[in-house]
Amino acid sequence: MKQASEHNQEVVKLDGIDKQILNHLMTDARKPILEIARKIGISGAAIHQRLKKLENAGLIEGSKFIINTKRLGYTTMAYIGIFLDKAMNNPKAVKDLEAIPEVLECHYTTGNWSILIKVLCRDNEHLMSILNNQIQRIEGVSRTETFISLNQQIDRQISI
Repeated sequence: MKQASEHNQEVVKLDGIDKQILNHLMTDARKPILEIARKIGISGAAIHQRLKKLENAGLIEGSKFIINTKRLGYTTMAYIGIFLDKAMNNPKAVKDLEAIPEVLECHYTTGNWSILIKVLCRDNEHLMSILNNQIQRIEGVSRTETFISLNQQIDRQISI
């Protein structure tokens, strides 16, 4: 079921049944196990055993509800490249970014920026406030570059 990868982490090997189970649950995590079992042609207990094995292997990291943030009034998604004056400021900057609820993701990157973050705001005015009053005031941030997402055209997980 596992093999070592070039990064010294174990890679989980999936068979056809594992893939079918995961594809059903990735489409709808609330789909009843017995319904999946009927479609695949195995018992519900077998599905539970396989899911437990995949969870123990670290492949499945949980399930979650996806909130429609537009219904909460959050309509502006942006990506912000952050330039730090010194790489050693990264851990403190990330800790400060983590304290800002609108920051959804934070990535340590190659290229021009030290950090790339994804933020969700109510509108452009809210975004400007977050930038000016919080992100750009973080110690070590020398400047930022902001890209507003006009429309998310693809939203998916990796195919298995």
